Amino acid sequence: MRIRHKPWAKPELDTCPFCIKQPEIIKGLWSDEFPKKQPIHIELGCGKGGFISSAIIKYPNINFIAIDIKNEMLALAKRKIEQQLSENELPADNIRIFIKNIEQIDTCFDSNDLIERIYINFCNPWPKQKHKKHRLTHYLLLEKYKVFLKPMGEIWFKTDDDNLFNESLNYFEQSGFEIKYKTYDLHSSDFTENIETEHEKMFTEMGKKIKFLIAVHK
Repeated sequence: MRIRHKPWAKPELDTCPFCIKQPEIIKGLWSDEFPKKQPIHIELGCGKGGFISSAIIKYPNINFIAIDIKNEMLALAKRKIEQQLSENELPADNIRIFIKNIEQIDTCFDSNDLIERIYINFCNPWPKQKHKKHRLTHYLLLEKYKVFLKPMGEIWFKTDDDNLFNESLNYFEQSGFEIKYKTYDLHSSDFTENIETEHEKMFTEMGKKIKFLIAVHK
């Protein structure tokens, strides 16, 4: 998603107590970053924070890390997180955020981190053949995720894009993941743990069906 430069974004993130400025330093030590030893879930490409701000309230027994490539997006997510925490009178104990190109995710996590779940919500579909390697579900990136995703850990993937979804099924198979759950119409399915994102609401209002899968790291 294109977003205009916001000069306030980086300074605001620099003063945010739950924004990690040098995530590379915490590589292999993420369980020590949170006050409570709890399972860790990551959202890759958190956008404006609709998903992650709801997840941290719904699941206080999970520690969450939200990552985006743009200061402007992450700063909006930070504000939404703060709003939710304030409304629920909660501290920012189970949330950390940081800026990173997901293609460089291996500089921030390793096999000691034992992440239990990764969320990929409405990532860029990169439809052109020469750009497909940038997809967050591309098998080259899946291989990086497998290093820090614990055995039997899961990837939850949502998209409105048919081609991205179908080709991602092949990427997961190529990388040795097992598809535990799959639906081409999430809102008409029997899945009950969904947290709706901004994009999801927009695409649904446009009449698009939401595709969803859970892939397990065997």
